[in-house]
Amino acid sequence: MDTSNQDTFAGTFEFKTEWKSCFEDDDFVKIFSSDILENYIINKRWYGGKASTLKYIDVVDYFKITSKKNTYYGVLLEVNFKEAFYQHYFMPLAFMSKEELDTNTVIAPIKMANQEGYLVDALHQEDFRNLLFDNIIKSKEAKGEKLIFHKGNTIELENYSSSRFMGLEQSNTSIIYNDKYVLKIFRRIYVSTNPDYEISRFLTERMNFSHSPAYTGSINLTLPEGNITLGLMQELVVNQGDAWKFMLDQVDGVFDNLKRKKIKIDKLPDIPMFKRLNINEIPPEIIDWVGLSLFLRIQTMALRTAEMHIALGSDIYETAFTPTTYNGDYTVWLKNRMLYQFQNRLNIIENSLHKLDGLALELAHQFMENKKLVRKHFVDFDWTKMKSERIRIHGDYHLGQVLISGDDFYILDFEGEPESTIRDRKVKQPPLKDVAGMFRSFHYAIYATIFNNKDKYPFEQEELFAAGEILYKYFVGVFLKTYVDKAQSGNLNIGYNHEIDFLLKYCLLEKAVYELGYELNSRPRWAVIPLRGIQSIMNY
Repeated sequence: MDTSNQDTFAGTFEFKTEWKSCFEDDDFVKIFSSDILENYIINKRWYGGKASTLKYIDVVDYFKITSKKNTYYGVLLEVNFKEAFYQHYFMPLAFMSKEELDTNTVIAPIKMANQEGYLVDALHQEDFRNLLFDNIIKSKEAKGEKLIFHKGNTIELENYSSSRFMGLEQSNTSIIYNDKYVLKIFRRIYVSTNPDYEISRFLTERMNFSHSPAYTGSINLTLPEGNITLGLMQELVVNQGDAWKFMLDQVDGVFDNLKRKKIKIDKLPDIPMFKRLNINEIPPEIIDWVGLSLFLRIQTMALRTAEMHIALGSDIYETAFTPTTYNGDYTVWLKNRMLYQFQNRLNIIENSLHKLDGLALELAHQFMENKKLVRKHFVDFDWTKMKSERIRIHGDYHLGQVLISGDDFYILDFEGEPESTIRDRKVKQPPLKDVAGMFRSFHYAIYATIFNNKDKYPFEQEELFAAGEILYKYFVGVFLKTYVDKAQSGNLNIGYNHEIDFLLKYCLLEKAVYELGYELNSRPRWAVIPLRGIQSIMNY
């Protein structure tokens, strides 16, 4: 976590009001939201406005919550930007004397009435973390309350014994309790229940899906405009890291085998994209190169993905999760979204050509030449030909959202695509969009391995790219065979072969175009990955 030291501040902010009534004092609110908060928030990892220019911060709401020893505030902030948009954030606050302070991470030294101390993020105080846990564990159904704590039906009553932060703070803050549970505090908030909370609770309490961390509790705020999810508590899954790191290690070993086994890349048997493969149909040359165990792991991942989708698409009672067909409204939403995103990426690539060279520049020019074909593909979505169904999906599915647990996998983080609005994240979509997301992640893992080890393998980069594309098609083939068989046997309507291939191509292209903007803005050399993805999809 951040370790800013409290002794580095220029001075102490002084207020006449007491802490217990500070948010009723206009002077406190004004100084807190401008002089104090603006300097603090821009340095936090969870702050998502770093690429924009902060205009001002408003306190839009707050609530008070007390322990036996302290009074805390939960504050809802509206951060306004000069680019004419805003974001909402949640910040729990504490006022602590130097003796009570549990951390070096403070917001500012302040003096309230005649008491000196520090304004701190309350999550850094153990007393506050204990308070949240006790409120979840001992929660009862409360009607008319603004702050709602809920205990899941899989968790027994137990006392607080310990809490610690989980890893580095990212877009959210996660706390491990009693070495058994993880409470994720959502820093960026929306006037709507968070999809991660909705899906986690649905999978656990309604569908008994056992391959995502079980829902154990939550914190929601009830406002006239709607409910806001502030926290989600789940079981702590014993794991060996995420599938992204696992795949990078595995693919590194696969590329090492090229030299060690003296494999001729141009002799490796190629297959068409989306060819579905049982493991016993993989050519012996590929098994010799890649090994059997990695394909077995990909099969297991495909199985868990299909089981997740079967669970998400099996309810006929809860409207938010009932499968639905394609229609004109969905198609208008999809095309508008895709054409807006596509035009945005075209603008970015036109402004970024000077940053590119070699293969990336060649593929960028090819993309520009084919822009009418790519646009046509997005426009050609004809809902009347779709016989499959749409369901709630993961929405941001990739290797980093999957935990390795022994020989198995756990799927987590159902918040959805960060760039999408909260409403868009809840739109029912083809489950194959998640599958396409995982395929793009396979593609990334292969190319990232090549880029990160460019001096390690004694081959030209183009040879490694050629081997990587073959490897990618086998990953896709094995995953797809297992996924489709399991989905169809579980009565998940994903369509017949032609529709499956069309939706996969459509979703892969959507994902690759989405990735293109990120790469061009942050690491232009890696734009090769989505550009190569777009090329192979359009050639299919």
